[in-house]
Amino acid sequence: MNNNNLYRPIRAEILEIRQETASDRTFVLAWNSRPLPGQFFEVSVPRLGEAPVSISAIEDDRIEMTIRKVGRVTDGIFTLGPGDALFLRGPYGNGFPLNRFENKHLVIAAGGTGLAPVRPVIRHFTARRDQLAGLDVLLGFKTPDDILFRDDIEKWKCDASIRVTVDKPADAWSGAVGVITTLVPEVDFRDINETEVIVVGPPLMMKFTVMAFLDRAIPPEHIWVSYERRMSCGVGKCGHCKIHDRYVCLDGPVFNYAEARWLQD
Repeated sequence: MNNNNLYRPIRAEILEIRQETASDRTFVLAWNSRPLPGQFFEVSVPRLGEAPVSISAIEDDRIEMTIRKVGRVTDGIFTLGPGDALFLRGPYGNGFPLNRFENKHLVIAAGGTGLAPVRPVIRHFTARRDQLAGLDVLLGFKTPDDILFRDDIEKWKCDASIRVTVDKPADAWSGAVGVITTLVPEVDFRDINETEVIVVGPPLMMKFTVMAFLDRAIPPEHIWVSYERRMSCGVGKCGHCKIHDRYVCLDGPVFNYAEARWLQD
């Protein structure tokens, strides 16, 4: 990043593109530094604008971003191919505290595209399974066609307890049906004081899923959420993401719920 201009992006070559669902693609980008899981970049396409995008995988010489086609900027991103480039500012914000999770029972609940920002956390600990006392992953999607990272989910089953549910099943679906909160009672909390919980997804999903964990007596300070509220500049200047005296782009997007519960719109 150019220290004299916070708004100057860096060119990142697109190495590969993977189609995840009808409206979601993963872009593999050349990048020579390692952001933290949970951080985000401001991603731009010249003449179209920019948008905040979380990181869905982190390697030594590349990162991945899983992007849903939802508007002008993402429409432009979806016209690009390998060899083209995106322009990135960042990384910004606070990530998930991986060190705090070590030796704990970690439970991750992700709804829809909320799986993207926690995917690096799951990958980190499934590769280091001895660093956790337990790993439960709860995933909720609208339909079977909306399930992200299918290959990863199958691999994670070797090192974690994985539960997947959908709101609207298809004829061929044989898994769980219902909202993600229906999975919370299935988790075996051996010691709530040695348990850490991550909840990421749409606002209503996060609200009711956090409530479900609180009902299981998980302390608020053991719950982590990620907000992505109207982040625009990424550096706390524009004020679009301000809630009370907090800037989501600076103080988040990852918050401990003991603080986040007071940050309601």
